[in-house]
Amino acid sequence: MVAGWFAGEGDGFRLLGTRCAACASVFFPREDHHCRNPACGGGELAEVPLSRRGRVWSYTDSRYRPPSPYVSDPELSWEPYTLIAVELEAERIVVLGQAAPGVTVEDLTVGMEVDVVPGVLHEDAETTWTTWHWRPTGVKA
Repeated sequence: MVAGWFAGEGDGFRLLGTRCAACASVFFPREDHHCRNPACGGGELAEVPLSRRGRVWSYTDSRYRPPSPYVSDPELSWEPYTLIAVELEAERIVVLGQAAPGVTVEDLTVGMEVDVVPGVLHEDAETTWTTWHWRPTGVKA
């Protein structure tokens, strides 16, 4: 888990971004030092929970094992997974993430509504690395 990128559980789960007080630009991943908007003179950055829902902007499947820092066990066979780029409803920014387990590219269409849900990136005997997943609206895990 990357500290400060998401929080909560169940229906309270949210990605966390930051909003500039001067220009109202929203950032994810969060920005804690300066406004990334080149047209802004800068303002105070405040943490904001992002929309739980968005629309599929694009998607693909990952058929290869990515390099480090991605965590995977090279002793296990590679399992492809689906990546989804989602335009958040209110913020109008695009956030990339994995699809929820069981969701494949065959289940997706551009413009489809999806919700952000908590997920597991990897786990071993000592640690569970948490992340976020995108799940088509109305589908239960």
